[in-house]
Amino acid sequence: MIPSQMLKGTLEGCIMAVISRQPTYGYEITQKLADYGFGPIAEGTVYPLLLRLEKNGLARAEYRASEVGPRRKYYMLTEKGQAELAAFLASYRELTGAVGRLLDEIGE
Repeated sequence: MIPSQMLKGTLEGCIMAVISRQPTYGYEITQKLADYGFGPIAEGTVYPLLLRLEKNGLARAEYRASEVGPRRKYYMLTEKGQAELAAFLASYRELTGAVGRLLDEIGE
């Protein structure tokens, strides 16, 4: 399992990546993250991040009817969110490259 402190700095970007593909609701986001190997992430962790993305104009939300139960709030990235995701991806790739070079050098 990925330690929460390690995950903390990247989870918002990963959520943006998930919702960039198609409009998605909170529970589905947690399931997709789990499918990618993030382990169990509480909805209580995801929803505050979704609200922050919405507040900062990086995502927008709309309610849609559900086939089972009440309406669901679907999230999608705005243009500003797409730009922020691109910046996150560039920074993350730079970070993972640096960490990879360091670990290769020390033989890990």
